[in-house]
Amino acid sequence: MHRFRRNACRSIAAVSAATISTLLAACGAETQRYEYIHTAGVEQGYNMPYTPAIKVNSGKTVYLSGVTAAPVYHSHPHIPSEFDHLDFSAAGQAEAAMENLKATVEAAGGQLSDIVQLTRFMVDQGANQDAVNEVMARYWGEHRPASTSIEIPRLATGPRFILELEAVAIIPE
Repeated sequence: MHRFRRNACRSIAAVSAATISTLLAACGAETQRYEYIHTAGVEQGYNMPYTPAIKVNSGKTVYLSGVTAAPVYHSHPHIPSEFDHLDFSAAGQAEAAMENLKATVEAAGGQLSDIVQLTRFMVDQGANQDAVNEVMARYWGEHRPASTSIEIPRLATGPRFILELEAVAIIPE
């Protein structure tokens, strides 16, 4: 009988702990929407423009189509003269592309820090990456989405464009 009571008490304690956790979660205990994942042996706080992985725990997934320095809404097929007023330096294009990305994620109800994955399509990374990284670091602050950079020969928007950004965001529910 003593063994039965001890096992019953353990079961009740386990159920109570699970119940309390569930109740706390239901009562508004905030769950971290995503976690930065780092590989073993890599010290935290390293100066990298990306995070190796992000684990999503909650939220709504939003897929953001590629944006460039061009206005989000422009003619199709493209009319090159519509872009004559743009700053075509690498930093100028990075600034405009980040503003377009920010406007798009905000239209979906989020903010830049909700972006968990970013793909950068860049013409001539050797010549343009430093200027692009500098601008993007200013926009991201401490946040680092998981990201991939792909060098391409040309963007569809036109030969003067060097950067296109595509992203995935997790927007709070």
